[in-house]
This record gives sequence, C-alpha cells and structure tokens, in this order.
Amino acid sequence: MPIRERYSDTFTGKADEGIRAILKESDEDDGARKLRKILLNVINNELTPRQKEIIMLYYFKRTDIVTIGKQLGISPQAVSAAMKRARLKMYRILRYYIT
Repeated sequence: MPIRERYSDTFTGKADEGIRAILKESDEDDGARKLRKILLNVINNELTPRQKEIIMLYYFKRTDIVTIGKQLGISPQAVSAAMKRARLKMYRILRYYIT
C-alpha cells in the first residue's frame, strides 16, 4: 500500500497562531520577551528529542508535516501525533507560568 503524499495540516488554528506569535522576533514589551524565553526553554529542556526536532522544523523553518515526515522517515500521522503531544506539554508548562 503506497504512503499518502498529501496530508491535511490541522495545526492552523488559534493555538498555532498563538505559538507563532510568541516565537516571532520583534520589538515588544518585556512580558512578551519573557514568555518567548520560557517557551524556548520548554522546547529545549522538556520535549523529547523527536518532539523538539519536529517543533523546530515546523515553527522555525516553516516546514510542512509531509516534508517533516519524509525527512525523519516517519508517516505524516506520526508527525502530527508528536506535534500534538509536544504542544500539550508546552501549554501545560506555559499555563503554570501565566497563571
């Protein structure tokens, strides 16, 4: 059975926009800068190596899920599942700092 080459990228909602906004480099207040620093620390220290690689490719290099799957030798569904777990972990930790 051939591997599907097309995969719907479901990470285009408000949560995805929120992460992209936090990671965006621009002149802003200290609160946003602190939040970005916390998020980068979470990515570097709390995610598994695979999750970290997927997050870095997706958010920093703007690589789509199908391409990430090809680069890592896994299915797009596995990439999507790893992204979902990574995002949940990031939000749980960020919620601790925000609240």
